[in-house]
Amino acid sequence: MDLKLDGKTAIVTGGTRGIGHASARRLAREGCRVGICARGAAGLDGALAAFAAEGLSVIGAVCDVADGEAVKQWTATMAAELGGIDIVVANPSALVGATDEAAWRAGLEIDVLGTVRTVEAAMPHLEKSDAAAIVTISSVAGLESFGGVRPYNSVKAALINYTSNLANALAGQGIRVNCVSPGTIFFEGGVWDQRRLDDPEVYEWALSRNPTGRMGTAEEVADAVAFLASPLSGFTTGTNLVVDGGITQRVQY
Repeated sequence: MDLKLDGKTAIVTGGTRGIGHASARRLAREGCRVGICARGAAGLDGALAAFAAEGLSVIGAVCDVADGEAVKQWTATMAAELGGIDIVVANPSALVGATDEAAWRAGLEIDVLGTVRTVEAAMPHLEKSDAAAIVTISSVAGLESFGGVRPYNSVKAALINYTSNLANALAGQGIRVNCVSPGTIFFEGGVWDQRRLDDPEVYEWALSRNPTGRMGTAEEVADAVAFLASPLSGFTTGTNLVVDGGITQRVQY
């Protein structure tokens, strides 16, 4: 299926591993010129080398989304080098497992404000686009009770609310805003890979909850991201697309 993304430009935060990396690759394979960022130079260099080996048009720079000025600079640099910004994929996460105040602050600073900073920095460029789209990455942990009282669940719920309200505010400008909420996603070096090694009981419990009998892949989430970012979903805005293999048990309205 042609998603009609050829020639579009996109920026992806957290684009060196997991869902962010897969999303950048998917968009680039569709013909997008893509810019990514990450906090560490080593991870960024490795990701860019992997993209280059596939012949994909991906550039990047080091940027910590907790630093507002750095986000503005990265966004401006990417826009200049890519020739504008049509698509924003906001994929930052502190992935904090603790529940102390520092963990709550980290979740708010990275997941929520990191997304807000990226969107606001990209807005002048999105306003010039005739195919502007924003995709935020939340989690099913923001939809149901999952793993107890922890910052991750709350900040992911906040992102869904932010996305919905932003979509309503920007609809008149032709800027679409949607969210993707993945379930348990397995990739090498990821959270569930680590739990498989360190806490196999929790891993097996999560695996047993899914009626498909497996965890999802980063590529499956990236497919959803690419569709929502594409002109093929031109009349879709304000939605939260759940990609979870049926692990959530609520009835969706």
